Amino acid sequence: MKKVTVLGAGAWGTTMAQVLSDGGHDVLLWGRNSQLVKEINESHTNQKYLQNHVLPTQLKATEDISKAFAHSSIIVLAIPAQSLREALIQWKSFFKPDSLIISTLKGIELSSELRMTEVIVDVLGTAHYAIITGPNLADELILRQPAGAVAAAPTLEIATAVQELFSTPYYRVYASTDVVGCELAGAMKSIIALAVGMSIGMGYGENTQAMLITRGLNEVARIAAAHGADPLSAAGLAGMGDLVASCGSALSRNRTFGEALGRTGSMQDAKNQVAKTVEGVASSSAVIEIAHRVGVEVPVIEAVADVVAGTITPKQALERLMAITTKAENFIR
Repeated sequence: MKKVTVLGAGAWGTTMAQVLSDGGHDVLLWGRNSQLVKEINESHTNQKYLQNHVLPTQLKATEDISKAFAHSSIIVLAIPAQSLREALIQWKSFFKPDSLIISTLKGIELSSELRMTEVIVDVLGTAHYAIITGPNLADELILRQPAGAVAAAPTLEIATAVQELFSTPYYRVYASTDVVGCELAGAMKSIIALAVGMSIGMGYGENTQAMLITRGLNEVARIAAAHGADPLSAAGLAGMGDLVASCGSALSRNRTFGEALGRTGSMQDAKNQVAKTVEGVASSSAVIEIAHRVGVEVPVIEAVADVVAGTITPKQALERLMAITTKAENFIR
């Protein structure tokens, strides 16, 4: 049994806390909302994010950030990606020299175009970090339905430690040292899910979705390869697995937001209908810059970014994609 602190009491943070608690660990969950913290401690529920699901009675929560950091040197980050830097700067003095920082965030920082682990290194100057990523929808994982994930870290030793930390009978975790490939795939799948959602919102069917998913995966693979990542990561749980879950499920907020956007053609209407953080919206422009830096064309991601920016409509985006000159299909080229 290890002591673990999870920072972020939203749907995903609470789900990760349950997984760790089910693994036999002593978990303390930190959240900003005092009423939510009280509910978790007294009623063992988080109705705002997880309806009436009953959490493990041994799972405890706190709104005291100093208490959260004092609990453990294993810190799991489950906060919005775009607020990561500000939070790390604010919390910097609480991190211990031996802290293991595990990111569950999927996104690219807009201001710097850095991946989440790059932000961690930039602010904290540590090499003791990891990510956990894969096809993990909180609403299913919280029910303890079988799922898989990848624990990626700079060294196999750290990756294996994180793999063991999160493993439960229903959560199968694989170890990897391809942080770049796994992290890029996690950030980009959200954008592809937006594209698939838009096509559904416009009334198109499975053929259109399959085209967008597979061509989107091609873009993920080419960007990852251009950054020296392992091509197999794009075909594994962090890549194809996460893409299938995000594009195929109505539980995915990126796909749901895309559907609203496809139906209405309006970013504001979509935001009104999906009042949650949608990382694909925030990251699309940053991913384009990352792709262009390494000379990779990403027409699906560019189309989504232009819709998000309001320069074209979802209908025009799909028409533009269909007008692109086709070449010999190859997974990487």
